Amino acid sequence: MTEQDGHRPPPVGPRTAMQNTPNAERYVLEADAMRRRQLRSALLHGSRRTWREHRRIWPALVVGLIVVAVIVAALAVTEAFRKTEENEKKEQQKQQRPTSSAPATPGPTATR
Repeated sequence: MTEQDGHRPPPVGPRTAMQNTPNAERYVLEADAMRRRQLRSALLHGSRRTWREHRRIWPALVVGLIVVAVIVAALAVTEAFRKTEENEKKEQQKQQRPTSSAPATPGPTATR
């Protein structure tokens, strides 16, 4: 099918495809609007298609904060328990020492 036979090859390209379509301008505008939405979504959301595909970060954040709080509380309780035991040992040592009113070393003696 060449031009010599009286037939022309069909035109190729987006503009020629829309020439025979009613409301071609509306389709072009809708396609442009869709392309802009896709580009905006790609800019806002990265490689994901929509915001719905993003994983929620706040549950992991809350769980992480709870774990940190439990660890800090455990360390504080352990430290308090250690200090309490240390204080009890000091009290026991004070009670075991002999309490005498006389000095342990004899004082000077008077000579005549």
